[in-house]
Amino acid sequence: MKCTPTDIPEVLIIEPKVFGDGRGFFFESFNARVFEEMTGVTAVFVQDNHSRSARNMLRGLHYQFRHAQGKLVRVTAGEVFDVAVDLRKGSLTFGRWVGATLSAENKRQMWVPPGFAHGFLVVSDVAEFLYKTTEYWHPEHERCIIWNDPELGINWPITDAPLLAAKDAAGFLLRDADCFE
Repeated sequence: MKCTPTDIPEVLIIEPKVFGDGRGFFFESFNARVFEEMTGVTAVFVQDNHSRSARNMLRGLHYQFRHAQGKLVRVTAGEVFDVAVDLRKGSLTFGRWVGATLSAENKRQMWVPPGFAHGFLVVSDVAEFLYKTTEYWHPEHERCIIWNDPELGINWPITDAPLLAAKDAAGFLLRDADCFE
């Protein structure tokens, strides 16, 4: 496996070693020992989630204000543009974002630590998105920052208005959001 820090060093891109031949391929999508040795992160994952979305669906930018979740995310079908936003007020990168293309083809994963908002835009006809979380879902603590907050200036690869869930369309601006100390 290969681990590469992004412009926000705590957010990591992980590329597995893929073994392929005429029959197909094999790779370890997660190994706790290798993950810890490679990243220095001692995460305990408690929940796996799987979503399927159509082209132009934008999910996010989600986070839990209490019971903050770390997420290890990947795509098993299709392609997405994946984004993490630093919501840690004391951080030198507070309010900054990083994005990466994750696809079934490139098999990349992104580690999004607790204290970050997370979202993705489906850029293929359909995408299946899987992610492990370090904390259970607590809907009463779930928050959302609006995808097009001008202060964030996320460069989504989009030409038309995205498809949004009602809760995502009602997201807050960063300046009005609950953030982490």
